[in-house]
Amino acid sequence: MMTALATVSAVEPHSTGYWIDVSCEQQTSCRGCQSEKNCGTGIVSKAIGSKALTWRLNSEKPVSAGQVVEIGFPEKSLLQSAALVYLLPLLMMIAGAAIADIWLSPLLSLGEGVVIGCALLSMAFGVMLAKYYSIRLSKRSIQEVILLRVLGDPIL
Repeated sequence: MMTALATVSAVEPHSTGYWIDVSCEQQTSCRGCQSEKNCGTGIVSKAIGSKALTWRLNSEKPVSAGQVVEIGFPEKSLLQSAALVYLLPLLMMIAGAAIADIWLSPLLSLGEGVVIGCALLSMAFGVMLAKYYSIRLSKRSIQEVILLRVLGDPIL
């Protein structure tokens, strides 16, 4: 189980406990690296800035807004998302190039331009599929987030 620290932003009581809205800032390892100024990833993460992630949890533990809590979620969801976003477009590009090279290019008597074009089109289709399925996977993974423990008020 992966864990993260989050801040409680809202608490709403209901019949079996509390609905708790929590948020945490997405962290990258680029802030502490010596090569941050020379690395492409460090430059991109600086340009994009920080992103706040939010979840709505059902909990029996009483908390109040502003408290820091530890949340947990299974690694399976993270690995599935990463595989979907990175591998699906790559595999679609390879399949599109292979199909164009074996079938389409000889059929039309054209050169590598058709292979490159089909590879790019199939990769774009893979990106669209990955976006569609990543939204569904994200909605499912939001439901898997649990409150592990209440840590207390933030240190100012």
